[in-house]
Amino acid sequence: MPAPTNAQLVEFYKDMLLARRFEERCGQLYVQQKFSGFCHLYIGQEAVSTGSLNAIRKGQDYVISGYRDHVQPITLGMTPREVMAEMLGKATGCASGRGGSMHMFSSKLRYLGGHGIVGGQVPLAAGVGWKIKSMKEDLVILCFMGDAAINQGQFHEALNMAAIWDLPCIFIIENNLYGMGTAISRTCSLNVLADRAKGYNMRQAVVDGRNVLNTYAQMYEIVEETRKTSKPILVEMQTYRFRGHSMSDPQTYRLKEEVERERQQDCLQTLRDHMVAQKVATDDDFDKWEEEISEIVEDSVTFAEESPEPELHTIFDHVLAP
Repeated sequence: MPAPTNAQLVEFYKDMLLARRFEERCGQLYVQQKFSGFCHLYIGQEAVSTGSLNAIRKGQDYVISGYRDHVQPITLGMTPREVMAEMLGKATGCASGRGGSMHMFSSKLRYLGGHGIVGGQVPLAAGVGWKIKSMKEDLVILCFMGDAAINQGQFHEALNMAAIWDLPCIFIIENNLYGMGTAISRTCSLNVLADRAKGYNMRQAVVDGRNVLNTYAQMYEIVEETRKTSKPILVEMQTYRFRGHSMSDPQTYRLKEEVERERQQDCLQTLRDHMVAQKVATDDDFDKWEEEISEIVEDSVTFAEESPEPELHTIFDHVLAP
């Protein structure tokens, strides 16, 4: 795999910066009661999305996720306007205001949604893998899940089927060390979560999800190998979330010192340091991008707030397939 070009490095940084600022703004809007319900922010995990989704054929390969799902569709090409409008339940949102925070969706981008049931997306990913194989398509599906999802029954059933039938599924555990407020070390007997793959004679990999360049490089190889062999793999992305599990999380289960220690490995700062060292960008460049991203985020907020709510007469639309 060729090393990322300088232009790609810039795009990686801007993508992660947009994700970070977008999520921070979502958190502010939630506190201001602009929308309600559950809201799970991706702050700290941006390298996983950026590195992984830039390693696939966007708009062709399939992607499915859990409920921490605001950032991935933007990386795939959805406009921040569509995502923010969906957050606020507006008709201009990507799911016409039906989904909200946990259920982003785009058939055009082949983003098959955030899913609110823990691990519920995993058997759906196996189903897509079956479709790809039966139609003899040169495609893969990426299935993102939290670390706590690996203890759900459907996770095991889906991986077993994917292994038996040789389905081109890339199952990605975003191991941020906590399932809600419980350390994964208290709920899983394995030190390496990817070792779950051994029970299904499945390939496995562990990726440094705190570094976007490592993530991109490893995921590129994983994606191409999966495309070539049509065999599934279980990938453990080692990452960390800087905010709580959701907006209602008081975070009493972890020390502030732990969070600050993890912030020393912030994926944004790591890439910035690399770009400065390689003379790819200057402080002026970073300041300019910060300004650009801020304008994009604020534009998405204005668009969402000014967008109409779904009309009452459309309440039964999209309930059943035609």
